[in-house]
Amino acid sequence: MERIFFILGALLSGLGVALGAFGAHGLKDRLTSDALSTYETAVRYQMYHALALLAVAYAAQRWPDSNLPTIAGWLFVAGIVLFSGSLYLLSITDVRWLGAIAPLGGAAFIAGWLCLAWAVWKA
Repeated sequence: MERIFFILGALLSGLGVALGAFGAHGLKDRLTSDALSTYETAVRYQMYHALALLAVAYAAQRWPDSNLPTIAGWLFVAGIVLFSGSLYLLSITDVRWLGAIAPLGGAAFIAGWLCLAWAVWKA
C-alpha cells in the first residue's frame, strides 16, 4: 500500500505544481481576485496533502501492522478531491453551492491527520 500512496503523493504534487502555474499564468487575467485567491487555496491544500501522502507511505512501511496509515491516506485523497476539487470548480465556474462541499474535504483532512497521529501513538 505504501507504494500506492507514494505514487499518488508524487503525482498529486506534480499536478499541484501544474495547476498552480496554470492559475498564476492562465487564469490571472480571467478570474476575479477573490476567485483567484480561492483557486490558490485549493492548490495550497492539495500540495500540503499530496506531500502528506509521502508521510503516509513512510508510516505504512514503518508500522505495517496498523491500518491507520492506510485510512489516513485515503482520507487525504478524499480531502484533496472534495476540498481542493470543489474550490477549483467554484473559482472557475462561480457555482456557489460548490463551496458547501469544501468542509467535507476539510473534515477528511482533519480525520486523516488524527489517524496518522493515532497510528504513531499506538506504535
